[in-house]
This record gives sequence, C-alpha cells and structure tokens, in this order.
Amino acid sequence: MASLASAITPSRHPGTERRQAESLSSHWLSLVLEELDYGVVLLNASGRVLHCNLAARRSLDEEHPLLLSGNQLRCRDAKDSTPFNDALLAAENEGRRCLLRLGEGELSSNVVVVPLNRNVTQAAVLLVLERRQLCGELATQWFALRYGLTPTETEVLKALSQGARPGSVAERQGVAISTVRTQIQSIRAKSGADSIGELLRQLAVLPPLVSALRMDKIN
Repeated sequence: MASLASAITPSRHPGTERRQAESLSSHWLSLVLEELDYGVVLLNASGRVLHCNLAARRSLDEEHPLLLSGNQLRCRDAKDSTPFNDALLAAENEGRRCLLRLGEGELSSNVVVVPLNRNVTQAAVLLVLERRQLCGELATQWFALRYGLTPTETEVLKALSQGARPGSVAERQGVAISTVRTQIQSIRAKSGADSIGELLRQLAVLPPLVSALRMDKIN
C-alpha cells in the first residue's frame, strides 16, 4: 500500500503530476483488459497492435481467421483482408463500427470493430473477438462453486454450455441418459433454473471478469 500511496501522491509540479496520472491510468487499463474474459485487441488502421489481452492471445491460435505476427494483426485468408482492412480504416477515419464475419465453415468467427477516435490525439481501433463457447471455464467453475454442484454435475454443466445435448453428454460420460437428466434436474434445483434454457441464460449473463476471482474465497 505504501508504494501505491507514494505513486499517487500529488506532485508539486502540475506537468509531472499529469504524466504520473496518465501512466497510472494506462497501467490500470492494461490490468483491466487482462482480466476480461473476452478477447480484445487495440490496434491502429494499419493493423499494428497496441495491446492484445490474454484472452485474445489465447483465441488467436492456428484455427482463428486472424493471425498475430509480431506486433501486426492480419488475416489468414487473403479474401478476408480487404473487408478487414476497410473496416479498420472506416473505424479510424470515419468513426464507423461494424460486425465482421471472417473465415469459413466451423472455423469462421465474428469480430466487432469499434472506433476509438473521440477526444483523442491519436485514433485507434478496438477489436472484440467472439467467444467460442457460451462462457469460459472459469465462469462455469465459479457458477458450480456458488451453487454447490458436484464434480460430475459441473462436467455436465460445462458440456451443456458448449452446446452438447443430454444424449451426447451421456454418451461422452458412458452413462445412461436418465442419469444425465437426473443430474440436470439437480443442477436446476440448486440454481433455481426452471429449464435448461434458463440455466444457460444464467451462465450467459455472468460478468466476464471471472478470472479475477479466487475460487476458494467464494462462499
């Protein structure tokens, strides 16, 4: 606490104080972005990456339509390059936001392009990447711990959040479908969900800052 207090102690020199505040704000913003369960990339219109959070670095693997090469973000498929570059330019120069669908088939992914050009000396563009499942694994674990689910019920919940049907969950676990249905009923009873749809809705609306939570401290 002493180091933080000294870091934010007002300086006698306004210019120095302003630079200290800007430095701290930038540092805190970077920490916030790292805790988000959504992949976010801050870049300019030429594709040069200014910041890429942990979730984005994990998402930009060999299956994602976008490729992070050094400090440059580009499309794997040449046919995506023109709409992607046009969207970056329109965001930076015209303040236009849009939703892009990049890639094909099962490997396609949505990307939201958001302009950051208001009241700034240098415009930038924010990309918000699509999550590949309803919620992250940490969110599911948090939910399971919050409602006292058993390890088996937690695995069922994870499978449901990934779009699996009860029949495929039963096949995956090597049990009868009646067993899985009983487990789902137990999960619903503990969480107060009236249906599987309501259960998934509860997962979907969980805040995306779950990575900041410590599982052993949740009551």
